Amino acid sequence: MMKIAVAIDGPAAAGKSTIAKKVAEQLGMVYIDTGAMYRAFTWYCMYKGVNCEDEAACCALIPEVNIELKPNRVVLCNGIDVTREIRLADVSFNVSFIATYKDIRLALVDLQRKMAESDSVIMDGRDIGTYVLPNAEVKIYQIASVECRAKRRYDENISKGIPCTMKDIEEDVRRRDYIDSHRDFAPLKQAEDAICLDTSDMTIDEVVAEVIRIIKDKTEQLEEK
Repeated sequence: MMKIAVAIDGPAAAGKSTIAKKVAEQLGMVYIDTGAMYRAFTWYCMYKGVNCEDEAACCALIPEVNIELKPNRVVLCNGIDVTREIRLADVSFNVSFIATYKDIRLALVDLQRKMAESDSVIMDGRDIGTYVLPNAEVKIYQIASVECRAKRRYDENISKGIPCTMKDIEEDVRRRDYIDSHRDFAPLKQAEDAICLDTSDMTIDEVVAEVIRIIKDKTEQLEEK
């Protein structure tokens, strides 16, 4: 397959990462977990005892943060394995603040773009198709109902042994939807040339198959030009 970039955007807990990982595996693409990068930065702020609602204090940490994405979905922050810690409830709550800070977004976006320069990549987030990779060959806007997304996140956390309640997760999903879509810099929105995919009534395998179909169709169109 020709070298391409695939951008999958959408609201919190829409299953973007799950789909992107499986599609990357099946098509031999590089998966870049942007959400994990913001979570790792959030974890570091908390680790340093910095209030995540203090933009200046959080941004001051940029020069000392080194985030690496390793095989088997391992996430390192300054050499520390934070793969499990970044999925805990307190990080989930605070990551929405960190993701609104322009300087942090610019620093991580620069890193994400560098990752996408040499390989076919699939990247998911809130602003991949609109800001991070505006020239991506394939753009998908993946959505699902709040109730569906909350249930998926709840099941995921329980399977990983992370304590949570459905009520708390649903409230967090609604809160993050509002924050993500109302932030001043690179807010969550569907790119004009993105394909909207509602996965509320679809299984994971069905979504993966549909995304792969979209990618292959687009690749064939590009190769014919």
